[in-house]
Amino acid sequence: MNQTPINVIWLRRDLRIEDNTAIETASRQNLPILLLFIFDESILNELPKDDARVNFIYKQLEKINHGLAAHNSSLLIKKGEIQTIWKGLTKEYNIHTVFCAKDYEPYAIQRDKLVSQLLSQSGTRFEQVKDQVIFEENDILKADGTPYTVYTPYKNKWLEKFYQPRLIQKWKENNQAIYFQADYTFPSRTELGFKQSNRSVKPFSLDQLKNYQDKRDYPGLDATSYLSPYLRFGSISIRQVVDLANQVNQTFLSELIWREFFMQILYHFPRVVSESFKPKYDNIQWINNEGQFQNWCKGQTGYPIVDAGMRQLNQTGYMHNRVRMVTASFLCKHLLIDWRWGEAYFASKLLDYELSSNNGNWQWAAGCGCDAAPYFRVFNPSIQLTKFDKDLEYVKKWIPELLSGDYPTPIVDHSFSRLRAIEVYKAALQ
Repeated sequence: MNQTPINVIWLRRDLRIEDNTAIETASRQNLPILLLFIFDESILNELPKDDARVNFIYKQLEKINHGLAAHNSSLLIKKGEIQTIWKGLTKEYNIHTVFCAKDYEPYAIQRDKLVSQLLSQSGTRFEQVKDQVIFEENDILKADGTPYTVYTPYKNKWLEKFYQPRLIQKWKENNQAIYFQADYTFPSRTELGFKQSNRSVKPFSLDQLKNYQDKRDYPGLDATSYLSPYLRFGSISIRQVVDLANQVNQTFLSELIWREFFMQILYHFPRVVSESFKPKYDNIQWINNEGQFQNWCKGQTGYPIVDAGMRQLNQTGYMHNRVRMVTASFLCKHLLIDWRWGEAYFASKLLDYELSSNNGNWQWAAGCGCDAAPYFRVFNPSIQLTKFDKDLEYVKKWIPELLSGDYPTPIVDHSFSRLRAIEVYKAALQ
């Protein structure tokens, strides 16, 4: 065993050195800090070898490793079963405390509980810190101590607490952190068992944030910030983004608050992973037509805004937010296909996939979630196209055959499907 006492930073969803709460907290103990990332095989085994999100993580780790070189240190990367790796590390190093950013998803909560128990057996402390959110699961509660399940009062309480006089301490990379002197070999993709992806995460830009509320609903403008994957994996600090949004655009800030709202919903109501937030909605008699589901997946429904969105998703891993709502509503309401089918498909494709937001937004679209759209609200995809892409800039980009005779006719009639959905939902809720 290396006898030098050290602290370990277990990077997970905080893939950066700057403004990293775990590093900041650990540095106060004045012990050398070893940065660690573990590729969890239980997650990797469910993904394709060329998954673009894994490649994005890999690139962020390269940046961190490069940054550590200035401190004569390097990043330790492991791959395998989480507990097995930690058993080996406690034998190899004299670890005083393991610090990590808290994660609020059910799998992560269980994983961290087991790791904490394992570490305690060797006398190692396990300390989780708040990093990926401004306010975590119990920071914003109703007067009776229960969680909010409606967004607007949650948002109001969030803002009230945010604007309270607060001491902002911005930590910089040149603080008192002492990095563990090591020169670990940075593994190749091949050594880690995955391949280079032909799809990549776009650079983000916040330059158009001032006009966010004016452009957000028009997919043809391509005014998206492309920030979400960076927030998902913590390669940018949520504090930095929220402070900027607060100064520049309150509508964008509201979207960031939605993110935290869904996170605390998932934490307090983990059953939503597989069940409707509103239990009665699990009585819906879905049709679940496999052929129509494949039409939807491939962007072959005959409704241009739906098909453009699905093709954008399939080809790039992105989909415009307005279009996400339309495509999700179409699957659940027009085709009467279980929202869980759509949620799983998005989870497999989205570069910014995050369980809480994906689940929350799908349940919102299906009408079964907290503070969801009412079941009788059925988006008309033709009107959505006219309102938000009237010049067909977006749909022509993704459907080159749109104006030819090769584009399919609608697989369902809107008026018929709307009335059918309302009747089926109504019957389930009686």
